[in-house]
Amino acid sequence: MKVVVIIPAAGLGTRMTSAPSAKTKKLASSKQFTELGGTPILIHTLRKFASHPRVAEIFVALRKDEIAGFRERLQAEAKDVLAKPIELVEGGEHRQHSVTNALKAVSASPGDVILVHDAVRPFVTAEIIDGVIEGAKKYGAAIAGMPAVDTVKQVERTADGALITATIPRERVGMAQTPHGTRSSRKPSMKRPPTVSWGRTRRRWWSARAARWRW
Repeated sequence: MKVVVIIPAAGLGTRMTSAPSAKTKKLASSKQFTELGGTPILIHTLRKFASHPRVAEIFVALRKDEIAGFRERLQAEAKDVLAKPIELVEGGEHRQHSVTNALKAVSASPGDVILVHDAVRPFVTAEIIDGVIEGAKKYGAAIAGMPAVDTVKQVERTADGALITATIPRERVGMAQTPHGTRSSRKPSMKRPPTVSWGRTRRRWWSARAARWRW
């Protein structure tokens, strides 16, 4: 069994990107290139998977004009990441398009596991990665997640605002995280909207018993 990781990193990250400078009118770098300790978040994230013994290959989807520059930065600053085969592919306009482009470049056999992980989640642990791999092997698909701690309200949207109709029990709600994992025989089709069902385990990850997958 081979484990392949896809990291979509072609987005603009507008929710996190700094406001434009009054002088330059240019936005700051995309959130995946924001630096922590002088190193882009994306490289921190890549290191978590490059150092994992079960990961065989990593595919990173980037904007076309960022591929060459990021490859040079990897070679200059993150040779440890390059210890694993890394393929930089052109991403799409939206996250799902970037994942689809990367999937087209993946060569996997039935039974292999494909993980998709957000570029700006560098604090994923080896334990969580292992949990998602095992969940995908057992159920066909799995995602990382966290128990809900906030009070969650179901609402009805009206012209006067959102009206509360119910309180959803926290024990029935999970906060989706990444990685997402699936056996390669269950790679998603973009032609049909996929769904996910949840089943909580003792650890902070959930197995998704679903025939189709939402990235």
